[in-house]
Amino acid sequence: MDSNAASPRPGNPATDPILPTLAGPDDLKALPAADLPRLAAEIRETIIEVTSRNGGHLGPNLGVVELTLALHRVFSTPRDKFVFDVAHQGYVHKLLTGRNDAPFQRIRKTGGYSGFLYRRESEHDCFGAGHAGTALSAALGMATARDLHGSDEHVVAVIGDASLTCGITLEALNNIKSHTRRLIVVLNDNKWSIAPNVGAIPTYLNELITNPVYKRIHDDLESFLRRVPGGDSLLRMGAKAKAGAKNMVVPSSLFEKFGLRYLGPIDGHDLDLVTKYLEFAAHADEPVLIHVLTEKGRGYAGALAAPERFHGTSPFDIPSGKSKPTPAGTPPTYQDVFGQSLARFARTDKRIVGITGAMPSGTGLSHLAEALPEQFFDVGIAEEHAVLFAAGLATQGMKPVVAIYSTFLQRAYDPIVHDVCLQNLPVLFCMDRAGLSPNDGPTHHGLFDIAYLRCIPNVTLMQPKDEDELVDMLQTGLAHPGPCFIRYPRGAGEGVTIKESATALPVGRAEVLREGDDAVIWALGPMVAVALRIAERAAKAEGISLGVVNARFVKPLDRELLLEQAGRSRLVVTLEDHVVQGGFGSAVQQTLQEAGLVLPVESIGWPDAFVEHGSSPADLQAAHGLSEEDILTRVLSRLRPARAERARPRGELARI
Repeated sequence: MDSNAASPRPGNPATDPILPTLAGPDDLKALPAADLPRLAAEIRETIIEVTSRNGGHLGPNLGVVELTLALHRVFSTPRDKFVFDVAHQGYVHKLLTGRNDAPFQRIRKTGGYSGFLYRRESEHDCFGAGHAGTALSAALGMATARDLHGSDEHVVAVIGDASLTCGITLEALNNIKSHTRRLIVVLNDNKWSIAPNVGAIPTYLNELITNPVYKRIHDDLESFLRRVPGGDSLLRMGAKAKAGAKNMVVPSSLFEKFGLRYLGPIDGHDLDLVTKYLEFAAHADEPVLIHVLTEKGRGYAGALAAPERFHGTSPFDIPSGKSKPTPAGTPPTYQDVFGQSLARFARTDKRIVGITGAMPSGTGLSHLAEALPEQFFDVGIAEEHAVLFAAGLATQGMKPVVAIYSTFLQRAYDPIVHDVCLQNLPVLFCMDRAGLSPNDGPTHHGLFDIAYLRCIPNVTLMQPKDEDELVDMLQTGLAHPGPCFIRYPRGAGEGVTIKESATALPVGRAEVLREGDDAVIWALGPMVAVALRIAERAAKAEGISLGVVNARFVKPLDRELLLEQAGRSRLVVTLEDHVVQGGFGSAVQQTLQEAGLVLPVESIGWPDAFVEHGSSPADLQAAHGLSEEDILTRVLSRLRPARAERARPRGELARI
């Protein structure tokens, strides 16, 4: 018997929960249509309950419940392909494809499912994602491959209105007509990215929705189809007639200019209506775009009232909607320290402007937006444009500060190289989430930025050991005449007092925090505190003397101090919250090699792998041998063989 086949429902079908009885999409197809509203309510209750404990993307998922139900009623995965843009709205899809189980209850936690779609997790996840704007290109690739293979499966791209601000999406739109004859695009329009959408495209979509002539034609047709028996077949003819009639009185849509038949806008929470439109699209012999209107956070009052906060939420109390309280005495987050400090600096220097890509709250730039809105720019999900926009500002004497997560800045690599660094323009990049973003996983871990930045000429790259030093580095970067990058981790700072007046740091100078005779640890950012604890433990446990240096600058590296310490140490240890390949440790080793010094270097950082998601940094560190205990063991194991040779003079190192 097929394990996905629908099975008789025990108990009272009118009152018993439906969701636990669904083993997969086939069971959903077998449900009576009358049961679907109750199932939708159960799905919302499940998602609200799970995200209230684990945190997660609540608003986006609550908004696509009916849409996802309709997709699985009309199409059949894994044969048919659903490509969700960003894929943070995939919780409903997971629940309907056999993942309503214990790992879903731990979603985004160690041992739970990913908060995004993940090819290794299920055959129903045909494409993984975590960044916006990728769905249309990927879906077009799948549709083109289908055509080349001569098969007939459906490919459906579900994109958000915010993804239309991405250059990648517009590039894909430009190629659909020339690459395939069959592609279904669902435009999920909820007027939000993470923050409210910005720019001309949201205005255009609103005009489509509110055009009175178009709206009357749309409403009259839908009313007619609902009254006539056999509405499904009439809908197919009526949609074509509607398109012809609409084009006589309303200019054709932007999407039709790109070669897609535009249908809508329709109510994305009317399950019957969405299903009919998807059935029409499944029989169309041309690319089709269905414009559905949804409410971000539908079904939970707190999310409807605060869609930005509940886009990606921390654990919260369901009745009140309030976030679970943080422990007393928790330091402010790095993002808030950055945002508040930048707003303070900007009050006294009107040349300072802040730029974000649809993440004012996530980056902390909301503080600047509130205090000095004329000096704040949200460009939408358009990181390449953000960097080029900043470059243009810099040529005219402005001091642009681009605040983008480390992993999102990857998307703007060419403008960083070609437009900012090549021209040596004074743009300051503040990279939040440098290091682990544990719950979000590999698409959001900022573990590659040192490697992709330190190879570029004219770059100054630094990382603070605490929030006070972050403010000093912000001051340093604003005063620097060329490109500067500051990387700092997600979450709370170290709890140090922030000075009233920031101090510009000497560029390329490290800070000695502890002298040592046996070895020296060069640590970066949050690893400085780890290094100090390790040095203390090594001294108490085995009498080993470890020095500790707060590197501060990856580029330029403090070469003079490094070589001086290397001349009197048996071992150099580097600690970084970054991959080892091409990272800070690589910079240290390269510097020693160029100086002709032969000295053991223990580079400790993340492995050459995409790190999974987990409940906390500690969980992931333990899984990859990077706990404090693991690091201490590695350092001591390198030093113990040399203890018997302590009597040997240390002053001279072998030279190549």
